[in-house]
Amino acid sequence: MKSIIVPIDFSEQSEIALKVAAKLAAKNNAELYVLHMLELSPAIMSGTEYIPQEHVVHLIKLTEKRLGEFLDKPYLKGVNITPIIKHYKVFSEVSDLAEKHNVDLIVMGSHGVDGLQEIFIGSNTERVVRNSEIPVLVVKGDVDDFKAERFVFACDFKEESTEAAKKAAAFSKLLGAELKMVYINTPADAFLSTADAYKQISTFLDKASLGLEVDIYNDYTVEKGVLNYAEHSVADLIGIPTHGRRGLSHFFMGSIGEDIANHSKIPVVTFKI
Repeated sequence: MKSIIVPIDFSEQSEIALKVAAKLAAKNNAELYVLHMLELSPAIMSGTEYIPQEHVVHLIKLTEKRLGEFLDKPYLKGVNITPIIKHYKVFSEVSDLAEKHNVDLIVMGSHGVDGLQEIFIGSNTERVVRNSEIPVLVVKGDVDDFKAERFVFACDFKEESTEAAKKAAAFSKLLGAELKMVYINTPADAFLSTADAYKQISTFLDKASLGLEVDIYNDYTVEKGVLNYAEHSVADLIGIPTHGRRGLSHFFMGSIGEDIANHSKIPVVTFKI
């Protein structure tokens, strides 16, 4: 792991993410890009809106000062940090920055959301999860002593998830974590007999060239199964593929990866399919 991005907005959640990112960066001797996005429109920056440009410059300088103070933390000592301020709150900029600097991981804090807020508004973290081509580690709650000794990765073991599973296996090695792979077997149309499930899993592992054992866990929904299996396994981290669906597709079909990232009490890392 050579480089990590952590977007921050000076909130408690973003500082929690910063702590985790700093620990991973220190462990892997990685560059840490700390990104803050101002809520300035292109019209303001071009001067077409009636806001004096000196006010804009003053705001940017204040933000630079605040970011410097925010990064003056004992746990960041010895970490190679590059602070970056982007003028617009456009979440595709996170992916653009990741591509430009060949970043390996994005770390973000999240409140987690439910109900209509989740469907219609979502969260900053959800937007990044949907757009990112690289793994996104979502952290909630205070994680003063972040560790990833037991890493649970769940998927459907279909061909489209092959690359995500490979990335998860590589990621577990970077963390030095024990990887536990699981297939969640659910009722109704998605149900598979034990024999059929192991046949699908075996075919998948052969194609992915992964010599790993896989558990089969039965539950009423995939989301509940992943969360319950992780708790049963005393996992430190959950990994899952995500389609990154957007718009109406996301509204009607949802994204299991985003649901788990929202509702899990332990950190979740998503791998784009």
